[in-house]
Amino acid sequence: MSNDTQSIIRHWREAVPNDRMAHLIRDTERAFRRALQIRLAAHTVPFGHWSFLRILWEADGLTQKELSERAGVMEPTTFSAIKAMETLGYIVRKQLPTNKKNMYVYLTDEGRALKEKLVPLAEEANHVSVEGLSPEDIKTARKVLLAMIENLAKDEVLQAAPTKRKAATASA
Repeated sequence: MSNDTQSIIRHWREAVPNDRMAHLIRDTERAFRRALQIRLAAHTVPFGHWSFLRILWEADGLTQKELSERAGVMEPTTFSAIKAMETLGYIVRKQLPTNKKNMYVYLTDEGRALKEKLVPLAEEANHVSVEGLSPEDIKTARKVLLAMIENLAKDEVLQAAPTKRKAATASA
């Protein structure tokens, strides 16, 4: 276990066991990311390409803008990743004859073949994360996290609503 990981665990168990849930989830996400990063590195796939590959494995032929939106990153970040992935031979960018404005991203055979190698690595990291947990605890954790996502999504709508009302009132 790295010193960084030991420090995080000590922080949560001893220093601030009741700190905000958001911080605990962020540290959990970092641990997941690191576990996958280590596994991807063995296949010389940068972690930054992972989310784009996952999206393209499910929906090939997206525009760069659609890819950015689905990945939840800014377009310059997507552009950099796409350029690097193209150099590695994982994707190609094409314009459609009917739409010269947009650039569409397609997996190559090599990019598509990575799915067989990489998805098991992510599954392995997930399995490692739940070692020693009962099926009931795993089910409860999933239920709680999904409820939190739903609660935050509802809150997002409520928080955006006054802004939309103010904008509508201002333009009237």
